[in-house]
Parts: sequence; structure tokens; C-alpha cells
Amino acid sequence: MLIIVPSSETKRPEAEAGPPVDLAALSFPELTPMRERVLEALIETSAGPDAFRRLHVSPVMAAEVARNTRLRELPASPVAEVYAGPLHQGLGIATLSPPARQRAEAAIVVTSALWGLLRLPDRVPPYRVYLYAWLVGLERLDAEWRNVLPAIVSTAAGPAGLVLDLRSPQNQMIGKPPGLGHRTVSLRVRQSQLGHRIGDVIAKRVRGQAARHLLDVGENPGDPDALAEILADRWPTRLEEPHAADQPWRLTLLTSD
Repeated sequence: MLIIVPSSETKRPEAEAGPPVDLAALSFPELTPMRERVLEALIETSAGPDAFRRLHVSPVMAAEVARNTRLRELPASPVAEVYAGPLHQGLGIATLSPPARQRAEAAIVVTSALWGLLRLPDRVPPYRVYLYAWLVGLERLDAEWRNVLPAIVSTAAGPAGLVLDLRSPQNQMIGKPPGLGHRTVSLRVRQSQLGHRIGDVIAKRVRGQAARHLLDVGENPGDPDALAEILADRWPTRLEEPHAADQPWRLTLLTSD
């Protein structure tokens, strides 16, 4: 099973000491040339007079933009310790049992506007860049990654097994594995009483909790129905078949939050 997790805007501060990122040591080495291009473009963009406009951030983030210019020098930390948004809080990698942590390291890939695709043990520094940033010398980042990530995600998914995609629809488009709609499940969260969408923070946290539940249980669901049954132990679920051959299954979790 492959679990695709988005990165988060919120990141923990860089470590006090340690070696910087080693691009050659990251998972998915076929992405190294693209990572080099994006990293250099981000450093140059962040040092420029139009950095805030290109990165779509406000001047209150000046310190984070300035930090981008030192990304090759900052101490790197494991991916599991870098991202701190609500989905990653719900996932709670640091508090998983050793067996669940092993399963997480084997199953989870994290998509990133800077690094493309990462595994949890990979070591990177914190950064600030959005998918819709316009970096010097590049097209908008989502368009750049859309050219390379789908094939990499497809390879990571392997020839069999479910793909659980926890990303937003916008993020899914940059790394949508071709031809895998029949075994891909997109997770949504709604209020149980009204069936309405809920706030992004709660929805992200619950998606993280759902992934954690799967890792804790330790079962490997063979199809979308089996996945829905496992998650139904904790949340009411509704599973919808794809409307087209290239579309994923949609699994909705109903929560009272």
C-alpha cells in the first residue's frame, strides 16, 4: 500500500546543528536534476527584490524567505520531523509504535513543492515555497512537477496494492499516477450530522488520523472496500466508485468534530 501525504506550510525550526541536505542521498534519485533546478531557483528568487511577489507571501514572512537563501547550509532533519501542519499532527509519526513506524517508512511518500517526493527518513531543512510560486527561470512550480511526478508516483505504487491519496484535489493533479484510478482512493472528511464539508484544519487532522489508524492496525487492505471496513472501526464511512476510468475511488469519513 502506498500512502501519499502532502507537505505542510507549517514546519518546525531547523535543527541547531548537523549536516546540510545531501540531494544525492534522498529517495527517488531520478528527481535529483529537478531538485537541483528548483533549489537553485528558490535560492535566487528568495534573494531577489521581487521575492515576496514571486513566492506569493507577505513581508511578515521575511525571515522565512531569507532562510530560503541558506537552504544548502542549514542543518537537515528527517522528513518525519520537519512538517508540523494539522495532517502531520494527526498522523503523529513521533508517537507511533516501532512496528507502525516501520510500516509508515515503507508506505508513506510526502509530496513537496521543493523536493518533489520524499520518504520519512530523508533529511531536508525547513523551507518556504508554494506550488503556485513563480521561481526565476522556471514555469509555475505545479506545472514543472506535473511533468515528472506522475511517473515517479506510479513507480512508487508498484504493480499492485492500494494507493491512498491524502492530498487536496489541487495537489493530486501534480502527481496523479497514470492508469491507477481503479486502485487509488481519495479521502474526504464531512460532518456526520449534516454531511457538510468541515474546516480545512479539522479535515486535514482527520485524514492524518485515518492514516495513523491504518498504520496502527497493521492490516494491508487489498481493495477499497477492505480499506473502508478498516476505517469504519473508527468513523462512519461512505465509499463511492469512480465516475470515470482514470478517476480515484472516493472514501468519505463522517466526523462529529
